[in-house]
Amino acid sequence: MTNELCLDGQWKLVYYPQGEWHIHHPNELSKLGLPSINASVPGNVELDLVNSGLLPEPFLGTNINELRPYELYEWWYSLEFTAPSTMEGNKTELAFQGVDCFATYWLNGEELGSSDNMFIEVRLETTNSLLCHGVNKLYVRLRSPIIEAGHRSTDAICYGPLTNGEQLYVRKAAHSFGWDIMPRAVSAGIWRSVSLVAIEDHALSDLYFYTLSVEKNLSAAEIGLFYRVVTDPSYFYHGLEIRVTGKSGASEFQIYKPVLFNVGSLTISLKDPLLWWPSGYGEAHLYDVTTELLHQGRVLASRTERIGVRHVHLIRTETTTMEAGGEFLFKVNHTSIMCKGSNWVPMDAFHSRDASRYETALQLFSETGCNIVRCWGGNVYEDHAFFDFCDSHGLMVWQDFAMACAVYPQTPEFRDAMRLEARSVVRKLRNHASLVLWCGDNECDEAYQWYGLPDPGVNQITRTLLPQVIQQYDPHRAYLPSSPYLSPEVIRSGNMNLAPERHLWGPRDYYKSSFYKTSTDHFISEIGYHGCPNLSSIQKFIEPAHLWPFNNKDEQWIAHATEVSGSQGHNATRIQLMANQIKELFGAIPDALEDFILASQISQAEAKKFFIETARLKKWRKTGIIWWNMIDGWPQFSDAVVDYYYGKKLAFHYIQRSQVPVCIMMDEPENWHVRVAIGNDSRESAAGTYRIWDADSKETLMEGSFDVEANGTSELGKIPISHAKQQLFLLEWSLNGRTYGNHYLLGFPAFSLETYKGWLPQIAAISNDFRADEIGR
Repeated sequence: MTNELCLDGQWKLVYYPQGEWHIHHPNELSKLGLPSINASVPGNVELDLVNSGLLPEPFLGTNINELRPYELYEWWYSLEFTAPSTMEGNKTELAFQGVDCFATYWLNGEELGSSDNMFIEVRLETTNSLLCHGVNKLYVRLRSPIIEAGHRSTDAICYGPLTNGEQLYVRKAAHSFGWDIMPRAVSAGIWRSVSLVAIEDHALSDLYFYTLSVEKNLSAAEIGLFYRVVTDPSYFYHGLEIRVTGKSGASEFQIYKPVLFNVGSLTISLKDPLLWWPSGYGEAHLYDVTTELLHQGRVLASRTERIGVRHVHLIRTETTTMEAGGEFLFKVNHTSIMCKGSNWVPMDAFHSRDASRYETALQLFSETGCNIVRCWGGNVYEDHAFFDFCDSHGLMVWQDFAMACAVYPQTPEFRDAMRLEARSVVRKLRNHASLVLWCGDNECDEAYQWYGLPDPGVNQITRTLLPQVIQQYDPHRAYLPSSPYLSPEVIRSGNMNLAPERHLWGPRDYYKSSFYKTSTDHFISEIGYHGCPNLSSIQKFIEPAHLWPFNNKDEQWIAHATEVSGSQGHNATRIQLMANQIKELFGAIPDALEDFILASQISQAEAKKFFIETARLKKWRKTGIIWWNMIDGWPQFSDAVVDYYYGKKLAFHYIQRSQVPVCIMMDEPENWHVRVAIGNDSRESAAGTYRIWDADSKETLMEGSFDVEANGTSELGKIPISHAKQQLFLLEWSLNGRTYGNHYLLGFPAFSLETYKGWLPQIAAISNDFRADEIGR
């Protein structure tokens, strides 16, 4: 029989200021005769208003501000549908994958239930008597999150940024209330798919796959499966069994086990397994696994999953010092991994558009040689399609729970909401091989310090509740309480720099300042530098009259350099910061927009390159860098290396070169020399030839052969330099029939922008992987 009916598509939408009409049932709504507009599901109400000609394009100019009045509206979605005849007389449920966010549901005039969390799926049973033969009428009412947050706010002490305190009381993406990387867009909508699903009499309702062990010589592995079944209990004693069949290439397995109760577990032993590896360290092998529930040989229920066999271990210490050391290291299949990646931020201010951006955005991670992506806590939890890509492309996923930059309530009500959310999210995502870490939140430990609270250890959400949920539903995966996590030892010391994993923001001054060069951390999970979008992209969101001259008080530039404080003056400082970073490197702010863009992109590119190579040159003291960030979720001036319209900035190309598994790099001057080293972030030794020359004189400064061990770093030699000189070194090496390139910028600012323009074609020509004349266009 048909077991699912997709209800995505065109619905109807009625809306009005909440409280203007006191309507509590669809029948009352219909009597008012309010006009409706067409609405898309999945969708967001603002996009429906735009498509109906009632709102301007929100990303152009200052139009984003036009959304503010709608924060206090309520929205009524409705749909008429006909259920398949095969569903008649059977139990069914309505499955909503994502609703934003305070919702009540009716089917044929009967209330089915309610929900109040944007992040988790909603399933509502529809009894036989409710589901009609013929046309059915479904209503979903969404109430204002601002009004609801006001009802839920308590006198319990909690702290958040001045302009987005609502996020503390609403389980909704924190960024939507305004952030430094996203506009205030307090949206509403049925933002993921909806379907009517038949409830089967027999089901594999719970499958949890996990890797128990991998032999050190990689010749054998054990995987485990926890399962829960739904069936007639009388079957338990009459030939009920579970069959698990898996295949990846030439590696296959099959196992049977009797089922004597509705829950159980089993272990599968594999000889010569095809293991899952992070990108650069091997293939991301996946097994197609079919699990079947059998009764006397007849298949009652079946599910298919794609799983990866890999053992992940996060080795970390509570503190670190240069003298005593410390650690924050991911090991996969007993191999230390040098992590190189980027933070994943909201793909769009309107999350119904996220899924359409997944593949193109994630491909950028593969193109730049990333092996890890950190899903930032001010965002939503991404769907299976996101993790499927990461699974198949060897991208490790660090997943924050959806809390950021605040001291959240510790009330019983909030704890209950977080327990329900965490349980739902963990059970949904835990079978993905790419998921290597659950993290309690983003910068909430630090938020305790910001607001004068001495000890984040009192946060029972991240210290007790979330670890309990993970122990109950995903005990074979690592957990970190916060990023950065301020352990009791760090708090007692009073020195936050002792944390082994940190976010390196600081003054955002010259990218080679002591702040960046002398950090003692092992793992950098946020670090960024501003870069102006391409001209063709800016022209899509800034109107011609506002394009130039550069003006840090222009309302359209300010609108697209958002800041969580919401103060116009503070917004302007983010634009001024970008200009200041240009001035720091080149001594002046250019007087033409094209030069301003190029100078900014050079500044960002050199900075990101320096951050990555500094981490690689300090391997294994440094074990990872997750820079901020890959791509924007709306048009803006930001740290992203790819703008909202997929325009690649110069930094993208420099990062692409700096993150290849085998890379030749030059260290900072010491004793009138610069050290040349080759880093190998792979499991195979590498040998080839190289040459280094001066960009101006073309004089060869060093050349020869290299041989570097697997996962190691080797020094190739030293080149004499003068601190009084500004110089560009060009580096080229050949490996396995392919040529790679890099460069090193020697000297102190201010550099000449005109000189750098002359160098840029030479930099581009080394590997011929980008065109100099297209940068900033």
